[in-house]
Amino acid sequence: MSFNPISAFLLLPVMLVMIELGRRFRLKHKAPPEGTAIESSIFALFGLLLAFTFSGAVARYDAHRQLLVKETNAIGTAYLRLDLLPPAAQPALRQLFRDYTDSRRHLYDAVSNEVSPATEHLQREIWQRSVAAASSPGANVDATKMLLPALNDMIDITSTRRNAFNMHPPEIVFLLLFVFSAGAAFLGGYSMAVRGRSWFHMFALSMAVTLTIYATLEIEYPRRGLIRLKDTDNTLLDLRNSMK
Repeated sequence: MSFNPISAFLLLPVMLVMIELGRRFRLKHKAPPEGTAIESSIFALFGLLLAFTFSGAVARYDAHRQLLVKETNAIGTAYLRLDLLPPAAQPALRQLFRDYTDSRRHLYDAVSNEVSPATEHLQREIWQRSVAAASSPGANVDATKMLLPALNDMIDITSTRRNAFNMHPPEIVFLLLFVFSAGAAFLGGYSMAVRGRSWFHMFALSMAVTLTIYATLEIEYPRRGLIRLKDTDNTLLDLRNSMK
C-alpha cells in the first residue's frame, strides 16, 4: 500500500469538522478555561511527527537525485571505456549504449517498472557483446579489467535505484499522521471555545496541516502526484546527446 498525495486533501473537511466538534464538546461540558499540559504535549508530539516525516521524505527525494547522477556517471564511464575494444566491435555497442540510456529516462512518469524489460534486455546484450569483444583480437590488454567492472557498476545501480523507489516509512507512520491531524484539530477547537468560533483560524490551521502533509506525500512518492523528478532526466539527456 502507498498513499496518494491527493488523499491529504481529505484532511481539510475532516479537520474543520473536528475543530467544530472540539469547540462544541467544551461548551457542552463547560470545561475550565485553563489549558492543560496534556494538550501542549499532544501538539508538540504532532509537530515532531510532522517535522520528522517531512525531513525524511526530503532526504529520500535527494537520494533519488543523487542516485540518478551516480547512474549517469556509471553509464558515461562504461561508454568511454568502449575505446578499449576492437574498432569493429565498437559501433554496435555504442548504439546499444544509446538505446540503454534512452531506456533509463522517464522513470518518474510511471508507477512501476523501475527496471523495464527493454532495460534488462539491453543489459544482457551489452554484457554479452562486451565480454566477447574484450577477449577478442585487437582489444586492449586492459579491456577486461577496466570495461567489465564499469559495466557491472552500471548494471548494479539499477537495482539500487529500484530499492530506493520502494524505501518508505512504515504505513503506520502516515496513518498516525492522519490520526494526529484529526486529534490536533479537535484540541484546537476545544481551546477555541473560550474565545468563540473563528472561521479564519479554523481554516488556516486545517489548510496549513493539509498542505504540509500533501507536500510530504508528494515528495515521498515522486511518481504519484504533481511533484516529479522529471527535470533530473536532463543529466541522462545530456549524456545521450554526448554519445557520438
